[in-house]
Amino acid sequence: MKYTKEERFNTQVLSRYQIYNSVFMTLPFDAITRTGVLLPLFQDVCEAGFRENKNPTEIVTAFFQQFTDQHSEKEQINLLFRFIQYIERQVVLFDAVEDAAFTTINNMDGIGTLRNIKEEANDKNKKEELKDYLKHFKIRPVLTAHPTQFYPGNVLGIITDLAKAIDQTDLEFIKKLLAQLGKTPFFKKQKPTPYDEAVRLIWYLENVFYHSASEIFNYIRNHIYDGEEPGNQIIQLGFWPGGDRDGNPFVTTETTLQVAFRLRSTLLKNYYRDLRALRRRVTFEGVDILVQKLEAEVYANIALQHGKITLTASDIKEQLKEIRAILIADHQSLFVEMVDDLINKITLFGMHFASLDIRQDSRIHSAVMEKVVEAHPELFPKEYDSSSEEEKIDILTSVSGSISEENITEELASRTLGSIRAMKVIQENNGEEGCNRYIISNNQTAVNVMEVFTMIRLCDWNEPTVDIVPLFETVDDLQAAADVMECLYTNPLYANHLKKRQKKQSIMLGFSDGTKDGGYLMANWSIFTAKERLTEISRKHGIKVVFFDGRGGPPARGGGKTHQFYASLGPTVEREEVQLTIQGQTISSNFGTRESCQYNMEQLLSSGITNAVFTDESEMTREERETMTQLAEVSYGAYSDFKAHPMFLPYLERMSTLKYYAKTNIGSRPSKRGKGSELVFSDLRAIPFVGSWSQLKQNVPGFYGVGHALEEFKKAGAFDKVKALYNNSLFFRTLLENSMMSLSKSFFPLTAYMKDDPEFGEFWTIIYNEYRRTRELLLELSGYEELMEDSKAMKASIAVREQIVLPLLTIQQYALREIQKLRKEGASEKDLEVWEKMVTRSLFGNINASRNSA
Repeated sequence: MKYTKEERFNTQVLSRYQIYNSVFMTLPFDAITRTGVLLPLFQDVCEAGFRENKNPTEIVTAFFQQFTDQHSEKEQINLLFRFIQYIERQVVLFDAVEDAAFTTINNMDGIGTLRNIKEEANDKNKKEELKDYLKHFKIRPVLTAHPTQFYPGNVLGIITDLAKAIDQTDLEFIKKLLAQLGKTPFFKKQKPTPYDEAVRLIWYLENVFYHSASEIFNYIRNHIYDGEEPGNQIIQLGFWPGGDRDGNPFVTTETTLQVAFRLRSTLLKNYYRDLRALRRRVTFEGVDILVQKLEAEVYANIALQHGKITLTASDIKEQLKEIRAILIADHQSLFVEMVDDLINKITLFGMHFASLDIRQDSRIHSAVMEKVVEAHPELFPKEYDSSSEEEKIDILTSVSGSISEENITEELASRTLGSIRAMKVIQENNGEEGCNRYIISNNQTAVNVMEVFTMIRLCDWNEPTVDIVPLFETVDDLQAAADVMECLYTNPLYANHLKKRQKKQSIMLGFSDGTKDGGYLMANWSIFTAKERLTEISRKHGIKVVFFDGRGGPPARGGGKTHQFYASLGPTVEREEVQLTIQGQTISSNFGTRESCQYNMEQLLSSGITNAVFTDESEMTREERETMTQLAEVSYGAYSDFKAHPMFLPYLERMSTLKYYAKTNIGSRPSKRGKGSELVFSDLRAIPFVGSWSQLKQNVPGFYGVGHALEEFKKAGAFDKVKALYNNSLFFRTLLENSMMSLSKSFFPLTAYMKDDPEFGEFWTIIYNEYRRTRELLLELSGYEELMEDSKAMKASIAVREQIVLPLLTIQQYALREIQKLRKEGASEKDLEVWEKMVTRSLFGNINASRNSA
């Protein structure tokens, strides 16, 4: 009997979770207070309370009156903290159960997998077309340390072990692991350093990506190319921790070099393990000595610092090819597949494992250029700073020479130039791919690019093996992006640089800040149309443009149904590569195990293949584009008015968890860009911005303005135009399905008490009305009876997670209300301390439960 995905979820995940959760709740962590007995009762009180329109304070008070004899405030606070600890661990248990059932819930040979792609190519007689496309198509997942991951490393280890034990139904070991989980701290007392963040993510490279990426490459080589070399890496991995300086003063040149060393040494350890395994099998006279020699060389290089490396990737590959040839010629190809696997890994990872990107803000570069101009009057005219954009480009194009390190004493300038010199060192030791991209955040003009290009050239790097990647983020910058690039393409010096870089230009587009700036529909449509214009202008100049998407976990930050998004782009957007950031919990939830990592990378590959090889070359009609543009503009207007509301920032500052993100100690980077104490919208980072709406269970960035736009068309009697767009455009359908996910994760009864607040009641009502408007019109447009009707297993998973954290959210809101009450009474900061700690602690479980909330 064939079960649906939802049925498989119910039997393999939900039922097992309920069984193991009942075991967890009875373990004797604190027998005196009986937390495990009381928490289910609190859960029932929360659910009933919100059905009866009670506020969080009434719910918590009713629970204590009904079920406990703990009457002192101290006893009640202690129990609430224990509830938080239990709920955090319930989330971990659910994660582990889902991980254990991953291959059962998801068809590993189904739609979007390589096996399915291969069979579709054969059925449609497109195998040669598929092979041709894979000769140049790549995916590039880039791991970032953006602070949306709340699990410390030891808890991640427990999740991995727990998932294995659940898969094997090892009840005794499961009980021990649950007991370990109950006693393992989740809260970080100190912020991690950038190097700590890098080490944590390198764990995924070492234990997951190393194996999953090579499995994919082996399959493509053996089953699509019939054993021949594809002539293309197909998968490249990127890495930001240790290289991303944007807004993070703790990333130094030394950090960058340390991370590059750690990447290389970890990779060499993996190669060494594989060579040891090969040595146990290849015991044949003559060839065994070659394996032993290579194993010894690799081992000797593991601990060698920069400048002392004696091996290159090509050295290892040549020796492996020699071993392979002997096995084929003299030993009937015995164990040759192990050699092939290692050769494929060298092709994928070289000596670098993942390419370390350098990133810094354009405003920092401009400030550094001022210092460079000041220190080197022999290279730059005095009037550089006051020159026009055009004049600056002319000066930057003609300047030549060298920047003296001794002359640049200001710390920020020294660090920025130090990062460029670090790139050269890394390339010399890890290979060019080790560090060959410099990303410019907040890129607004061609001068921003030329300043970085000039600084690189003046650091004794006349022909830099570096790709300079502008990052366009705001709506205005996205609209100006094509003009910026045309200016660069027609600049003789920069054009010559691109010629030496295989006429390829990478451009990054920021979904997170785009949505924060322009709202959901406008941000996504602006990025799509910017890609179209950039594709057109690049093709005109004979440049192959590669788009790199800065995506977060939730739809509001470019997440959601990512694979479907890439499959929907069509022929007007360049499709040579799919590059995207993988951030925070998205790493552990989508790429945390070998099975989920392989599955999701195959989905990314198939999205590009589907878009280019299997999809008919259909574009939006002119009328459909006009409809989409009007929807985006109306939505943008509504969102802009919402942002301009005088209560917008005060609401976030005083009614949400925004200011508590900085206290969680989950990332090395400050939670906002500016140093002032006053909250300024432009300084606000996308992660705490989106995450704060998520904690309120309002998810505003994922839907606000959509309802306004749909209603405008309905009032004008033009809803049929929107329906036609929805039926004909996979791109538009994907946008709205992702918005449905944001709506599904909203729960307004949690904050319904705010509607009666004399200061913020009207503002809360504005948000709630847009939620209802968007929900109703999306259901009407899609023909669904409920949100996410086409993704029932995902919807069921969300429902369980939301149920688990409902008591946690209730506690969080209860604590926030206590803080507001005490502030009105003029209480001291010391009186607020315990409640603020409760709010901060409650962030952890909710973020982890959502898996893509920030």
